[in-house]
Amino acid sequence: MTSKAKSVWGLSAAHLVTDLYSPVLPAIMPLLIAQEGYTYLLAGLIITVYNLTSSLAQPLVGWAYDTKGLSVHVSISVLLSAVFISIIGLVTDYTLVLVCAAIAALGHAFFHPSALGAVSRLTQDASRGRITSYFVVGGNLGFAIGPICAGAVVALLGLPGLVVLVIPGLVMALVLRAILPAPRPQARHTVSAAPRGEAVPLRPIAILVIASALRAWAIFASVAYLPTFLTVRGIDLVTANLLVSGMLVAGVIGQVVGGTLSDRYGRKEYTLLGLVVAIPLFYLFLTTGEWISLVILMIFGFTLWSTFSVTIAMAHELMPRNVGVISGLMLGLAVGAGGMGVAVTGYIADTFSLEAALMTIPLPVIAAILLFSVVPYPWKSLARSFPVHR
Repeated sequence: MTSKAKSVWGLSAAHLVTDLYSPVLPAIMPLLIAQEGYTYLLAGLIITVYNLTSSLAQPLVGWAYDTKGLSVHVSISVLLSAVFISIIGLVTDYTLVLVCAAIAALGHAFFHPSALGAVSRLTQDASRGRITSYFVVGGNLGFAIGPICAGAVVALLGLPGLVVLVIPGLVMALVLRAILPAPRPQARHTVSAAPRGEAVPLRPIAILVIASALRAWAIFASVAYLPTFLTVRGIDLVTANLLVSGMLVAGVIGQVVGGTLSDRYGRKEYTLLGLVVAIPLFYLFLTTGEWISLVILMIFGFTLWSTFSVTIAMAHELMPRNVGVISGLMLGLAVGAGGMGVAVTGYIADTFSLEAALMTIPLPVIAAILLFSVVPYPWKSLARSFPVHR
């Protein structure tokens, strides 16, 4: 393994720790609704506050990274997320729950722009999809482990027992502080704004971010409400969270497969293929039963999540001189804006039914497909198959 690959895998491990606490709120949503009396809308707003705070902070962190070379040690990110997510089970005031969610989101926000900037510097375009996927899968694994940990703890100890989750965060923060050096400020000229005469590609980036936000809506809504939907089907909460985690693990595999295939066949082509295939799979999951629906759920997770690292690689290639900002936009603004859709889906569930709300989840995916198809980004396989002669 090359030193560059080792560096990326090290950042991936740090990514796993940072994102471990991100999916805890969706995992405990059934208990917040059942025990605290929250409506689907109020419960969804907690997740929206978390994602919105992260979405607003990450572009600012990315700007500071690009222009000032500033970054925060990952142990601080872990501590913020670990402490403030874990104490939510002890907090009974709804406003304080929202405050805890917002502070925890800051820990999530500090990590991504600088880490992805380092990954971008370690890659070349020919392997960018594959290498970027190595970093992204760390976060996906953390996102997959989080519901398992949260589900097991609250099943045994109830919501107050959520405080136990602070232990792995504290331990890992100490380990990371010991084994990872303090972040060194980057020279301002290494990652800078576009030089004079070279315009920043605002239109492609705007389309890419909006399309990614629509995809994030589908992702977060499915993660947020599927545990509750599965419990309605008669599955216990721990098993329901395990199944959602399995869907996320399938997405981890999809990230590596998608990133590698996009290097060979084209990022735009693979993104569109993955999203198109995901739509009928989700409807099949909702309309079938027993074990076959669970198999379909895993395949759905594989296809939908496999496009994530691919579009991040696209963004880095469109804005190579501003990787901090574009990383903040893709993992911050796009994800946060998509997270706002969780509240919309919750409103639909309150007004009609949870199943009716889930039936609408593919709609933002369809809109994302239309936008990804018009992103001013070159085709690869299609360009070889249908060359344009000038």
